[in-house]
Amino acid sequence: MNAITPYLNFDGNTREAMTFYQQCLGGELFTMGFEEHGFAQTEEQKQRLIHARLTNGRFSLMASDTMPGSQLNEGNNVWLHVDCESDAEVDALYAKLLEGGSEVMGPHDAFWGARFAMLHDRFGCNWMLSHERPRGG
Repeated sequence: MNAITPYLNFDGNTREAMTFYQQCLGGELFTMGFEEHGFAQTEEQKQRLIHARLTNGRFSLMASDTMPGSQLNEGNNVWLHVDCESDAEVDALYAKLLEGGSEVMGPHDAFWGARFAMLHDRFGCNWMLSHERPRGG
């Protein structure tokens, strides 16, 4: 396991929140919109971010807006993101953490080139597991 990173969800104001956190904490901010991947149909959805990552040295904070049509509820807006070392680690951690919990998104090969999964554990904590594969080549 490489790291565990807080992952925040917002309801349409991720860009504003992450820009504010960048002003407070410094670092570089990377953003990716819903529109870039064909998930946005309305003008409001085109403004939403599917992913944002603020990094400053070893510190990292990630966030996204809720999916179009999804409701943000207090308590479901914080996730723990585990940066795994391999696809096998994603699958193994998913199986362990899922015991007594509930699946959100089973392990799969995501469109951005990572092995990815999401679940709620039996204690009510939200987990994202991913192994980012090298790009290109």
